[in-house]
Amino acid sequence: RGMTNKSFPVGFILLGFSEWPQEESVLFWIVIMLYLMTILGNSTIILLSCMDPRLYTPMYFFLSNLSFLDICFTTIPVPQMLSNLWGPDKSITYAGCVMQLCMFLCVGATEGVLLVVMAFDRYVAVCQPLRYTTIMHRPLCWKLVLMAWLCGLMESLTQSPITLQLPFCSHHHLDSFMCDVPALLRLACGDTSATEWQMTISAVIFTMLPVGLILTSYGCIAQAVVKMKAEEGRQKVIATCSSHLFVVFMLYGTVAVVYINPKTNFTSTYGKFFTFFYTVVTPMLNPLIYTLRNKEVMGALQRVLRKGICISKSR
Repeated sequence: RGMTNKSFPVGFILLGFSEWPQEESVLFWIVIMLYLMTILGNSTIILLSCMDPRLYTPMYFFLSNLSFLDICFTTIPVPQMLSNLWGPDKSITYAGCVMQLCMFLCVGATEGVLLVVMAFDRYVAVCQPLRYTTIMHRPLCWKLVLMAWLCGLMESLTQSPITLQLPFCSHHHLDSFMCDVPALLRLACGDTSATEWQMTISAVIFTMLPVGLILTSYGCIAQAVVKMKAEEGRQKVIATCSSHLFVVFMLYGTVAVVYINPKTNFTSTYGKFFTFFYTVVTPMLNPLIYTLRNKEVMGALQRVLRKGICISKSR
């Protein structure tokens, strides 16, 4: 028998990884370690982008915004996840679930649009190098970031109410460690085909369309790279763009698996592992991917550390 969400003042039970109770304490410390690494790595990129004048460029402006989004993206589910892993109580209040769902959709969609903006920035830098500073001026960069946030807000305001109006089953057990759309859809009793279609369209708009735009911009970049005569310039472009593409496919690949068809047997069984990957692992990997092959960031880090050592010695 289906019951509406109004029937649960107490909220939901997040099953998460409760199938493996022995592993929960180990997973608790793994999540803490990954979360601290995420905060440290992304905060470092934000601080370096603000402190080093050589990184006052559109690329690093967008990268620092991506780092801020990654911190938000992982902070939304992690506290609740840690609470559930540590003790026997696996519940989340209805209000907590609504907040988590709305914020997660907003930040996730914003990050998706920002990755398109970053691809556009690389396209202008490689294919229109002489006009780059004229096109990618600071006011435009701020407008593009604001546009990304507005798209995220729009996605959250349209998707959240539709999902929360579903007639949920009376057991209110969510087979996930957070309140996300696919898990709530699987909890729904009765016909959810209209909501599934709406979610599939939304997933296509925020995954397939951005990937198409990103691949188009990188197709143009690849043509420009082939024509480049300077080997050093070619290597720099390849290093920067390959990092960005890796992040794009890592995020969009896992999100697409979970969101495009949430009720398949595969998604029902393995969906939470993909969700865990893109909410906890990907935000931790992004700073490493962007900085390990980036001489500018490594150079900025060395300069800031040297400056810090000099200041401490002078005292």
